Amino acid sequence: MAVLLLSSLLLAAPVLLVVSGPVPGSTNKTVPLILWHGMGDSCCNPLSMGAIKKMIEQEIAGIYVLSLMIGKNVVEDTENGFFLDVNHQVSMVCSQLAQDPNLQGGYNAMGFSQGAQFLRAVAQRCPSPPMKKLISVGGQHQGVYGLPRCPGESSHLCDMIREALNRGAYSDLVQKHLVQAQYWHDPLNDDLYKKHSLFLADINQERSVNETYKKNLQQLEKFVMVKFLQDSVVDPVDTEWFGFLKTGQAKVTETLQESDLYKQDRLGLAAMDKAGKLVFLATEGDHLQFSKEWFDANLLPYLR
Repeated sequence: MAVLLLSSLLLAAPVLLVVSGPVPGSTNKTVPLILWHGMGDSCCNPLSMGAIKKMIEQEIAGIYVLSLMIGKNVVEDTENGFFLDVNHQVSMVCSQLAQDPNLQGGYNAMGFSQGAQFLRAVAQRCPSPPMKKLISVGGQHQGVYGLPRCPGESSHLCDMIREALNRGAYSDLVQKHLVQAQYWHDPLNDDLYKKHSLFLADINQERSVNETYKKNLQQLEKFVMVKFLQDSVVDPVDTEWFGFLKTGQAKVTETLQESDLYKQDRLGLAAMDKAGKLVFLATEGDHLQFSKEWFDANLLPYLR
């Protein structure tokens, strides 16, 4: 068997996959799959999302897999992961999915890093065609408060992003033109976050409860969240399981179940948890690092 090292670039540590041959036995009833890549990656990078798409197609014969391209080409797709308003990206995807004849009976979705919370927004805002299962691979559902490795301290682009976030993550200019600011969650400035966050505060119902968002999310059959236990990219890592830092300080974290979001059930997550729809998975790797064996054993069953 050959070994491929898949790199999802800026917000993705290498993904180690062992490539094997196709697995027979799937049928024409296989549910289609949508993929949304992470920051700094693209839909079709042969060393990352392209290889994952190919691997899934080999393992589930006949499955329709669409790896989302946000823009007219791969270059635009990559750039838009940094600079295109997330709400506009979500609207673009909703329109694309609604027009795809392969998806009209419903689809599963798998998001990597920031692509995971973007796909959750699709589930909440665009119920047609219906998303059946959402698999979040290292997604930051309560946002981030730090940009530790992006991809390294020598990266000029990462330094620029850090500077912009530190100077004014909630200014209109930064919010409108920097994707990462739209899921920046500062626990020391909770009022600013709730008032000025263009994306995350909205989909997490921080200002008011949109009952349609709540109803749509609860239509999911499963919401699977993968946490990387040695994650050196996402801060805090608890956000990958919908936890976060307690408000008013930046050291102590709380789980989803301990949060007001859960206790008030603003998204319906408590109800989904009680119904067995929430799945919390963990793996020992760094951000987006997993073996093909782990992927096959833990994630493929939700796609078959």
